[in-house]
Amino acid sequence: MLVVDDSRTVRRRIVAALEADHELEVVGEAADGEAAIALCAQLRPDVITLDMMMPKGSGLAVTEHVMAYCPTPILIVSASLERGEALGTFDALSAGAVDVLDKPSGGDAGGAWDLRLVTAVKRVARIRVITHLRRKLRPASLPHLADGAHAAPGGEGFCRAIAIGASTGGPSAIADALRPLPASFPVPILLVLHIGAPFAPAFAEWLAGQLSLSVSIAADGEPLARPGVRLAMPDRHLVVRQGRLRLSADPERHSCRPSVDVLFESVAGELGERAIGCLLTGMGRDGAEGMLAMKRAGAMTLAQDESSSVVFGMPREAIARGAAHHILPVGAIGPTLLALSRSTRKSP
Repeated sequence: MLVVDDSRTVRRRIVAALEADHELEVVGEAADGEAAIALCAQLRPDVITLDMMMPKGSGLAVTEHVMAYCPTPILIVSASLERGEALGTFDALSAGAVDVLDKPSGGDAGGAWDLRLVTAVKRVARIRVITHLRRKLRPASLPHLADGAHAAPGGEGFCRAIAIGASTGGPSAIADALRPLPASFPVPILLVLHIGAPFAPAFAEWLAGQLSLSVSIAADGEPLARPGVRLAMPDRHLVVRQGRLRLSADPERHSCRPSVDVLFESVAGELGERAIGCLLTGMGRDGAEGMLAMKRAGAMTLAQDESSSVVFGMPREAIARGAAHHILPVGAIGPTLLALSRSTRKSP
């Protein structure tokens, strides 16, 4: 792998952590963007760990070039407390980088950060990336509304909330899925994204800059009905109870808190058919059982397709269970949500 950081101290820390694992080999180091691009083309590493703020080319510029000319899985190693760097991190993820890890701090002890780095690198190395030219996805035709539903020319639709889950590759997919929705979109959107806790506030700010909708981190006890996107707080499950959002410290599901399954199951129990569930790109199976619970409760369910997913794990698990009414490229999800939110259902 190739280690890129303008700080020699950070490079040495990363290299030492990686080389301590017998399965990993560091083939090169770079201290600036130009050297990173040249070494990537020369060495063709399996993974790049990439700093964001460097001379002779930022992490974003390196990501755009690498993903256009020699696609390689990229793990951003970023200073999460630096606002500008953290926001730039999500631009890099949108440009094709796979995942992000916060830089080590002086308080890291016992090799915990080193283990997180090695785990993240091995996870990223399993992902097959493709050429990414920052192009807009082709428009896709909308699916037919499900049996028993019909479009309403006006008035109130059936949907009271949209629940969305995503993991690896999620930041870009979420932005692409929700970008078509107008500022006047009336249906609240509840979002679980598996992301490191230090990056959640920056992600909410970054996503707000990509969308017409308002974006905030969910607060315990706030009314469900308020429009906009509410992001689950790190290390707390997001659930719906009696018309309000609740944050829960219940045990992890699939080693995740927040968990997509926990959100989906609560929406199924609270709203039944008056909801939409959407499962986007991600590794693992979080969300699959919860989406099946939503479908069984009568909700509409959408899964991102394989061709537009960075990792097809979570959507594949839901599809295998028969939990998805529609399997869509990410570019079709927003228009579909818009159409479904304006639909009504025939009475049983």
